[in-house]
Amino acid sequence: MTSATSAPLTGAAGVVPTEADWAAAEALLRDLPVDARVLLICHVNPDGDALGSMLGFALGLRQLGVREVQATFPGPPEVPEPLHGLPGLELLVPADAADPAPDLVICFDAASESRLGELAGRLSSAGAALVLDHHASNPGFGTVNLVDPGAAATSVVAERLLARLGVVVDREIAECFYVALTTDTGSFRFAATTPAVHEMAARLLATGISPGDISRRVFDTRPFGAVRLFGEVLGRAQLEPTAAAGRGFVWTFATLDDLARHDQRPYVLEALIDSVRCTAEADVGCVLKQTTSGEWAVSMRSKGAVDVSRVAVALGGGGHTFAAGFTGRGTVEQVVESIRDQLDGALVQPTS
Repeated sequence: MTSATSAPLTGAAGVVPTEADWAAAEALLRDLPVDARVLLICHVNPDGDALGSMLGFALGLRQLGVREVQATFPGPPEVPEPLHGLPGLELLVPADAADPAPDLVICFDAASESRLGELAGRLSSAGAALVLDHHASNPGFGTVNLVDPGAAATSVVAERLLARLGVVVDREIAECFYVALTTDTGSFRFAATTPAVHEMAARLLATGISPGDISRRVFDTRPFGAVRLFGEVLGRAQLEPTAAAGRGFVWTFATLDDLARHDQRPYVLEALIDSVRCTAEADVGCVLKQTTSGEWAVSMRSKGAVDVSRVAVALGGGGHTFAAGFTGRGTVEQVVESIRDQLDGALVQPTS
């Protein structure tokens, strides 16, 4: 195979993949030799879509007879507790144990190379790189790029590619993809929930998976310490009704000390944005989660008046029009000010 950095790229940022893109991705996988080493990578601090898409696809590759499959993600090798029941977790390896020069790298749900952290170098050391994603801000950093901004989740792209390869989606693959799909559609509440999304969910449910059990495990189970932590962090939320050209901005933050005081792991904070974004007086909701001294993982959501992906891209991140994030540096006040400065210029323009 040719180097991932020297081979011609297929797939353009913000453009639905063409038939040629799908065929190129299919060829990459069909042409793998029997002893090929395949490394699957999803983004740092993986959520249900990142981990579910990656593990579901990994199980599909095993069904195709690919024996040497590793799955990984950057940062500490800690799977969020709500995702502990996902099939395929046995394929996970820590980032420092990942193959340094695989024949093929497949990236999942990463809007940019920076989201791959210390594993980004595998893109150049691999024989080829295939990117599966649904973030409109993705620049297309692979040899072959299947980036579909219209897809509700990366699992939609992953399921379609497996179907083209003739993989039968069994219960294990279906559970991974269902977790991914429900995570990124907010349990089918977000605007990306189309008839096609429900059709995919129906196909997955037809394998016999239990949506009730999955939902309780992924969405409706939280340690009491996390409940207390949420109460404290929500209690310091700030509402700025005149921000975003009067559309409103609400934000809060959680520190490492907060986590330690309540004996909680960082993953519990991922659900906090849902409690913030429901504020009636604000179009934009934001949560800053401290990762190290002076560094914050920032999550933003919009109800439709502000394109938060433009804010995120301006600040070094990326995402979707109404759900995006970036890494902020400095004090809480400095990071919030940087967001506030971008909001007025990121209003969604009405269509004629």
